Amino acid sequence: MGDSVGSAAPTAGAALDAVQRYPREAIMLGRRVLATARSDPDERSTAERAIGLALRELNDLPGALRHLRRALRAAGSPRVAALARMSLGYVLANAGRTSAALAEVTSALPELTGADAGRARMQRGVVLHFRGQFEEAVREYGIAVEIAQREGDLLLEARARNNRGLLNAHRGATPGADDDLGPAAAIFQRLGLDLAAADVRWNLGIAASHGGDIPGALRRFAAVEEEYAQLKVPRPALLLDRFELLLSVPLVDEAVEVASLAVRELRRRGMASDLAEALLARARAALLAGDLDTATTTAAAARIRFRRQGRRTWAAFARHVELRAELRRGTRSAALLTALVRTADQLDATGWPDPALTTRIEAARLAAALGRTGRAVDLLAVAARARRRGTASRRAQGWYALALSRRLGGDHRGGARALQRGLAVLDGYRTALGATELRAHSGAHGQELAAEGVDLAISSGTPGQVLAWTERWRASALRMRAVLPPQDVGLAAALAELRMVSGALEEALLAGRPVTALRRRQHRLERHIRELARGVDGTGGLLAPPGVRTLGERLGSAVLVELVAHRERLRAVLLRDGRATLHDLGPLDAAVHAARLHRFGLRRLVVTGDVPDAWAGVAHTAEALDRQLFGPLRVRLADRPLVIVPIGALHGVAWAGLPTCAGRPVTVAPSATAWLHAARRTVPDGPPLLAAGPRLPAAETEVRLLSRVLPGARLLTGGGATAEAVTTALDGARLAHIAAHGAFRADNPLFSTLELADGPLTAYELERLPRPPGCVVLSACDSGLSGVRPGDEVMGFTSVLLALGASSLIATVLPVPADLTSTLMLDLHRRMGAGVRPASALAAAQREFAATGDGSAQATAAAFVCFGAG
Repeated sequence: MGDSVGSAAPTAGAALDAVQRYPREAIMLGRRVLATARSDPDERSTAERAIGLALRELNDLPGALRHLRRALRAAGSPRVAALARMSLGYVLANAGRTSAALAEVTSALPELTGADAGRARMQRGVVLHFRGQFEEAVREYGIAVEIAQREGDLLLEARARNNRGLLNAHRGATPGADDDLGPAAAIFQRLGLDLAAADVRWNLGIAASHGGDIPGALRRFAAVEEEYAQLKVPRPALLLDRFELLLSVPLVDEAVEVASLAVRELRRRGMASDLAEALLARARAALLAGDLDTATTTAAAARIRFRRQGRRTWAAFARHVELRAELRRGTRSAALLTALVRTADQLDATGWPDPALTTRIEAARLAAALGRTGRAVDLLAVAARARRRGTASRRAQGWYALALSRRLGGDHRGGARALQRGLAVLDGYRTALGATELRAHSGAHGQELAAEGVDLAISSGTPGQVLAWTERWRASALRMRAVLPPQDVGLAAALAELRMVSGALEEALLAGRPVTALRRRQHRLERHIRELARGVDGTGGLLAPPGVRTLGERLGSAVLVELVAHRERLRAVLLRDGRATLHDLGPLDAAVHAARLHRFGLRRLVVTGDVPDAWAGVAHTAEALDRQLFGPLRVRLADRPLVIVPIGALHGVAWAGLPTCAGRPVTVAPSATAWLHAARRTVPDGPPLLAAGPRLPAAETEVRLLSRVLPGARLLTGGGATAEAVTTALDGARLAHIAAHGAFRADNPLFSTLELADGPLTAYELERLPRPPGCVVLSACDSGLSGVRPGDEVMGFTSVLLALGASSLIATVLPVPADLTSTLMLDLHRRMGAGVRPASALAAAQREFAATGDGSAQATAAAFVCFGAG
């Protein structure tokens, strides 16, 4: 939105022209004019103005204001004074003083004609933009474009188009944004204004983000960030654009981090206007993360700043966050309802349709809870209009509003149809995302719709419908066609460098050397890898969830148990012999608590050994968890093989450690759809792979013993077990067994690792496999753990391998001692080699192994889980 106009003398004019190309050079030239005794008042004013605008480019707002006031005082002619007022108004708006800014720019207009008047119109548009008066701002930008074209002023046209395009992007008018931003970038490039051209290309990323093209926006942002680095010009306010993109996925943890960084940077630089927006961003992220105290206090601080700055529309946005936090705390009052409705109306009237929509839906739900059904229906009728246009998230919310309205009116079938339409909209959005990480996190968008569908189904008491609605949004990322990341040389190089740096970091930690620089380098590389991976486009295509009949035919004699979290209860849909039944398993919190205690006890046994009474404690918690999960189902389970689809909070359960599952073939799947898809896959026929990682003597012994059971297997040990060698051998293998140190990364499960000869192999690298093995066995600590995201989306080795096409994965959900696992693994492979399916082979090997050892051995056996088809 920068401003730079004409010249009063050659050097002063050169300083002004250099503002956006070379801001530091502009300052130097301006000071040269001020040091010249012969300069006249207008030259000095122009020089001061150039310095002030250059300081604005470098984000020194106090310095910019100081020099622009000097420019106004120094001016000798009305025109030059008006130009100084115009620039002063622009920077005052940046500093959050929008009333003063509007007064300065408006007072400059009568003194300006031609292109100067066009620039003043553009700057007035900028101030109105800051104030949230969007329609008026667009009108001013349009007048500026018309003047620029009439006067033949390309620079003015480019700036006005850029500003109008950016505003239209934020308002969701993406075609209008593209029509302006593309030509603006081309003009700036033609004029040699590299920094301005970079700013417009960044704005094209914003437009892509608001249009739902998340991979495209990420690619643009990454490319432009490199341009900014080369130009050595800081752009802290652009953190807010990155925040919006992260929140749109949503990548909540990163959004919290970026918003906090923006607050620190903008406060340090005195950028009051952007700081208020950063505080609001932090409040919004905190609300999504469930940190209600931070959301409330930070939103209130932002609202106070907005009011002081005369930005009442932004203040309404901040109030929206405060009210939603109050609602999340459980407040249910008529006063809160009134405040929500009033804020929704204010947001709609001032150009914030998305928060207005969210606020109106929440007001409707509150009205229904207060017994004001008519009021709720009226609010939902307005909200439902959003289903016809806008982003995928907005349209889905519109369908959600229609579903709630129909349900309040007793039309449950109509409500279910509306929910299905909303989820279909989101399916289209999510399949456009190619990155596993983005697909997993984007499950948050459909939570409310899917939960409403499950509630409808449970209310009807129809097990098949409960299963259908649960499957409609559970681990749906695995229903999408897997996208192989491009064979990007940069991505391959970054992964290789990360492996080297991680290895060096591990060595430094063991040797007690300083690691700060290595950790910073590791962090930068991980961010670079995430950016490259996230920029992959989706390919479309989505597997439809199977019905009861299809699942029953494939299950044969096995029983499927799909766990369902519904409000405060845990329920299960059990499918046996083609017939589904619905069961209430008791309080959800009780099951989650028992699972944590059970896991803690097993971990203690594995790590510290069979200390007195430890096994008794584990047995007690196992019995309690088993009684809750399987007690109501026991008659129907009989002694049949079991397929379990857990809820997210139970993905880390060591199922073989529960009495009902011990010795029984148990397969765990992220969803029934994922299980069926894995069961239908054709296993490749390439030679088996056996690989052992370093610093684990028992691992090499293990794979050498296994090579006798698996003749013809490719054996990789010692220095030969590199990441490249292992991934090459994995491609198309019938079976793969990797014994190595493993590490699970809860913050980003795709950076979970298996340690190999040249450093850690990450899940990101396994994503690049064209043909994954049919069955993978990971004899490595925590290799079966997954990060769980909304919609019970799982992230880690399990999700990556199953998404790519592996049929089964046997891995651990606990640390395991290498010296104990070799016997178990040898027995497992002997049985599989004899034709026994993985789940049955694992169950038999676990039973045999546990029977001959102490509590530590029993815990080690229980740590292994068979995922996929089994």
